[in-house]
Amino acid sequence: MSSLIGKVLAKANSAPPVPFAGRGFLRQSMMDGGADPTSYMRAYGASGTVFSIVSMLARQTAKKQWHLFRQQPQDGRRRYTTGDKGSDERVEVVKHLAIDVWKRPNPFMSGFQLREIAQTYLDLTGESYLVVQRDSRATFPTGLWPVRPDRIDPIPSRDDYLAGYVYRGPSGEAVPLQPNEVIQIKYPNPFDPYHGLGPIQAILVDIDAARYSAQWNRNFFLNSATPGGVIQVDKRLSDDEWNEFTTRWRETHRGLGAAHRVAVLEQGAQWVPNAMTIRDMDFGNLREVSRDVIREAFAMHKAILGTSDDVNRANSVTAQEHFESFLLTDRLDRWRDTLNCNFLPLFGSTGEGVELDYEDPVTSNREADALELQSKAAAAKTLVDAGYEPHAVLETVGLPDMDVVEKATQTPALPPGWVTAPAPGEEETAPAAPGSAAAALLREGIDNAQRWVAVAHLDDNTCQPCRDNDGKTYKNREQAYRDYPNGQGFKDCIGAEYGKACRCKVVKRRKDNDETNDALEALMARQLAWNRAGA
Repeated sequence: MSSLIGKVLAKANSAPPVPFAGRGFLRQSMMDGGADPTSYMRAYGASGTVFSIVSMLARQTAKKQWHLFRQQPQDGRRRYTTGDKGSDERVEVVKHLAIDVWKRPNPFMSGFQLREIAQTYLDLTGESYLVVQRDSRATFPTGLWPVRPDRIDPIPSRDDYLAGYVYRGPSGEAVPLQPNEVIQIKYPNPFDPYHGLGPIQAILVDIDAARYSAQWNRNFFLNSATPGGVIQVDKRLSDDEWNEFTTRWRETHRGLGAAHRVAVLEQGAQWVPNAMTIRDMDFGNLREVSRDVIREAFAMHKAILGTSDDVNRANSVTAQEHFESFLLTDRLDRWRDTLNCNFLPLFGSTGEGVELDYEDPVTSNREADALELQSKAAAAKTLVDAGYEPHAVLETVGLPDMDVVEKATQTPALPPGWVTAPAPGEEETAPAAPGSAAAALLREGIDNAQRWVAVAHLDDNTCQPCRDNDGKTYKNREQAYRDYPNGQGFKDCIGAEYGKACRCKVVKRRKDNDETNDALEALMARQLAWNRAGA
């Protein structure tokens, strides 16, 4: 029913309440006179800092493994968890077409290669596209192909928001695509709802400045051995004189081999040097500033890129935590949202009730984990001391379920032949005989540590196995539920053979009598002290 309602709402909400597209459409960056995605992608090969950052983000994002999970347990009951990894009750789906396509998108690419190039496009241009491959014999996708963002454009619709996409091939051919044939992932763009805006667009001028300074330095060594200047003459040179003079100057002073040669000027010509020297232009600091601007746009710490001039262990660990917790996790979250909203629905009914999720990219911090464990253990002790049920406490604080023993049974049971040690000032006594009051007290205390008890509904319809198991005690809920699944219905009940449902159950026992616990504890302490003295 909920699935039907969801489909109706999706259909009703497909048309926008206000127009998002005008009569004509162009990329916002092109309307503003800005560069197109091709210029953004060229920055990848024009700046070493951009290459290092983008390739690092793409590799680390692509290497994380993905799994498919069923959103709710098979029994249909909704369960709530604390959010800790240990309490995740999702069931992994091992075999599914969606996870097969995501891990092997096409015959020529692995899942890693697809995700790496798609993330590269995303960080360079602010958007990335995957074209869905289909087979006419199947209703589900059979492959995914990444395409260059500069070759594909969304086609806005005034009625349905998005009419589709147009892909332009290398030869200029236009290929129309339906909305369900393309998966788009993008960063938000405040100017254009159909295209993304990435970090490169914000710093393209700084990237160009760094590139131009590098080219200037390169041309300085190729073209001359000194900064540029002007040769001043007091008369107009003829064409032949000009050509002869410039040719001889290049042959004598151009290139690394002609550096610092003495120049001889004829007929009163004078050399007027440039007022701006290479030292004044300070290209080294200019390029360093450009690196800082690029790293700032990507929120990338310099330690991640291998720069260690002012890095110590403390800020190196902080840099790694920031990289994994924010940069990687944010990008993986964006992919997860896109896949669950736009990829899984392409598989029809088999894509419902399941979700793709990635493995946690954050490296375990042993010190932080130890502190967290200590904090959870302290919280659990506080709640148990307050009277809450131990197993429920463990589930609440996010600790794994363990066999919880009562205080009276934390001391091992007494082996045969052990003797009781005398208390100070008392005469030595023999060990408690099997039928003595002390032995009975010991057995009673051990029995009281059994926290669950089977309760049979006794009448003429009660079967013999249920009668026999009536009053049996269990140490914890896990043991009790083995005989009574979900807390009721004895597993060996034969009432079903006669059309009768089992009415037996297990219930939690009340806490032990304080006086019995105190007496038992004193008895066991004396027993242990005596045996240690004898040893």
